Order: sequence, then C-alpha cells, then structure tokens
Amino acid sequence: MTTIDDKCLDIFPHWLNNLGDDLLALLGVVEIKQLPLEARQALAGAMNYVFKSLDLVPDGIDEIGYLDDAFVLRLGAARAAREKLDALPGEKLAALEKLAAEAEQVRDFLGLALFKRFETYVGNLARGAARGRAVSDICTNDDVLRDFAADVRSFAKGYQRPNFSKDRRSLIKLRAFFEAKLPE
Repeated sequence: MTTIDDKCLDIFPHWLNNLGDDLLALLGVVEIKQLPLEARQALAGAMNYVFKSLDLVPDGIDEIGYLDDAFVLRLGAARAAREKLDALPGEKLAALEKLAAEAEQVRDFLGLALFKRFETYVGNLARGAARGRAVSDICTNDDVLRDFAADVRSFAKGYQRPNFSKDRRSLIKLRAFFEAKLPE
C-alpha cells in the first residue's frame, strides 16, 4: 500500500527540479494586467517568497531548502485559480491549474491542521514584500514589475536543483520546520 509519504518521496524531487520553470510560468501570468488584481497579487506574493531572506525552511538546508518555496507557489496558484481568469491564454491557464491542483498534495503531506496554518501564511504573502518590493507595487507599477521579472528570470536561470534522496527523514525534518515556524 502506497502511503502519503511514499507519494511525496516520488513527487517532491520533480517539484524541486521544476522550481525555476514554475516561477517562469507564473511570471507569465502575473504579467497579464487584464487579470483580476487579487489573482496577480496571490501569485506575486508567492513568487516574491522565493526572495525572502527568512523563510520557513532556510534555502541552504540541503534537500529540503527549496521545498517550502515549491509549496508556496502551489498554494499561490490555487488562490489565483479561484479568481475569474478569462483573459488567461490556454497554455498559461493549464500551467496555473496544474500547480493549483498540486496544492492538494501539500495538504495531504502537511495534514489538515498544519495546512490551514500554511494557507493563512501564504494568503498573507500578498500583502508582503521582499527585496524592498511590495506585492502591491509589483502588480501596479510597471517599473517594479520589470525589476521583479528580471529577478525571477535570473533566479530561474541560475537555480541549482538540489538532489533529493528518497529518505523519509527529510520529510520528518520538513514537517518539523513547518510545525515550528508557522504562526498558530
């Protein structure tokens, strides 16, 4: 019988491998100004999280340091997907919906109580800032959006995919970071 952890050990390496590509796909959505502001802010907040110096799991933690970033992108996509996205071209909508659907795997991994705390945390990112850029400015100021887009592209180009071994201890450590750092 396959457990949630078994599924995660299979899925999480793919999420880490695709982190740069996922960021670029979401950037393509954020840049569409005809979309509802709430959708763009949900995505920009999630994407801006990648640039936070203090996040839930420090990026330097070998195998798991970028998994929180991958989780945040999926929850940001799920939040954005709740909005009316008629202006979104088909391929961009498909990419967004794929990431949004994967938020269910995050919920299964964290468990409902911890996931609810994480969902609140991600929702608050839409009102946050990183590298001196407020999410509201990313979504309303062309110069700030251009600077943000350049940072996203630079990150995606230079992203070093970590090796993720299929070790259950990594999952235990990952859950422990979320338990300890997410506000109650």
